[in-house]
Amino acid sequence: MKERFKQAAPYLGLPVILTALVLLRAGKTDALAMLQSGMIVVFGYIASVFDLRTKKLPNYLILVMISAWVLIMTPKLFLDTDKAIDMLLDSLLGLAIGGGVFMLVYLISRKGLGGGDVKFMAATGLYLGFHKIVPATLCGTILAALTGLSLMALKKIGRKDKMPLAPFLYIGILLTVFFL
Repeated sequence: MKERFKQAAPYLGLPVILTALVLLRAGKTDALAMLQSGMIVVFGYIASVFDLRTKKLPNYLILVMISAWVLIMTPKLFLDTDKAIDMLLDSLLGLAIGGGVFMLVYLISRKGLGGGDVKFMAATGLYLGFHKIVPATLCGTILAALTGLSLMALKKIGRKDKMPLAPFLYIGILLTVFFL
């Protein structure tokens, strides 16, 4: 029983975050946008827990994120084609920006950034679209940089130490989903 609780404990904050999302966004957005926001909140939370525990983001999580997005968008294509095409283009641009920026950093930093982070932000771009992936990325990376610099100044980590990025990106995602 104790072991089960220990494994489930990190996920107990998720209902609180989802409740806050509903309370903050109810009536301000349509059902599809609320569903997409809820999905990225859940997936980002899971990615953060994985990254904190293992310092890796599993490929199957990214595959599930993309599959869920396709399942959400497919009916929209048939029910409201014009709006769905606009959303699809925005999402694909979000995927290209989110994945492209992180892929560029991955290549320039000689794998100093994890490949899972690249795939995670590409998939996140599908949910957030072009207009929200940019502020989410900026907030998350600035927070990660400030935290890393602070930890180095306090001599808690060294310059070569790795730090999980997904939790910081998740905070950026939450700020964007809640307030933009």
